[in-house]
Amino acid sequence: MMTHFIQKGNVEATELDGEWIILNTEQYTITKLNGVGGLCWSLLNEVQTVDTLTNSLVEEYKAVQTKEHIKQDIEEFLSNLTQCGLIEHVNRP
Repeated sequence: MMTHFIQKGNVEATELDGEWIILNTEQYTITKLNGVGGLCWSLLNEVQTVDTLTNSLVEEYKAVQTKEHIKQDIEEFLSNLTQCGLIEHVNRP
């Protein structure tokens, strides 16, 4: 069974000079993302999986890294966003 993720509703996000600034309004924390992280963040406006995010990055950036390497990076990224309280797991059948 795949894990699905989506942005939590308790955040405000804005893009400034190619970077994303995300404010968690419950925990009063600020998280800064680069352009790649910002793309993933914008995609997380809708339910995503590690695989859907990986495929989007491969397509967008015509990645030279192996897909498996990108997938590992996405897994770590999602883990960090979860720990920061910015995304949550969604139950899907």
